[in-house]
Amino acid sequence: MDVRQSQRSVDLDYEAFRTVMGSLASGVAVVTTRTPDGEPHGLTCSAVCSVSADPPLLLACIRTPSRTLDVLRESGVFAVNFLDARAREISQRFSGREQDKFGGIPWHRSARGVPVLDRVLAHAECSTRQLIEAGDHVVVIGLLVGGDVDRSRLPLGYWRGSYMQVYR
Repeated sequence: MDVRQSQRSVDLDYEAFRTVMGSLASGVAVVTTRTPDGEPHGLTCSAVCSVSADPPLLLACIRTPSRTLDVLRESGVFAVNFLDARAREISQRFSGREQDKFGGIPWHRSARGVPVLDRVLAHAECSTRQLIEAGDHVVVIGLLVGGDVDRSRLPLGYWRGSYMQVYR
């Protein structure tokens, strides 16, 4: 790559970066974890993708600072809850700074004790494999150790700052 091209990308301002990256439609997920005594924590995350099939790895990018990230670091386990098309309010709740994000939200504990939301089309239970500092985020790489899929549901999407629905 030409050094001048590299320098120009560094000069990109925050809003231009968000506009460019917001042009990629993504699914919406809530990353959940728990303290050693079982207290649930979670946050909305649209930066989630698969990494490897063998071994089965995924990644989630979490902005710092984050109490949920602190708990995840301590517990070493988390779930990625892929929200269904009717879970817009859940996404909004978990993207805020509310203390009791789980209050009034239907959820259960997995066999491994990780909080799993009920309004999902799929969830992946993970053990933390690696944490990578990357700018103002931490890339959390997880080894999938369990999960489930509800094929009757459609995903909630996010594109250019707004929620969207995916149709068949």
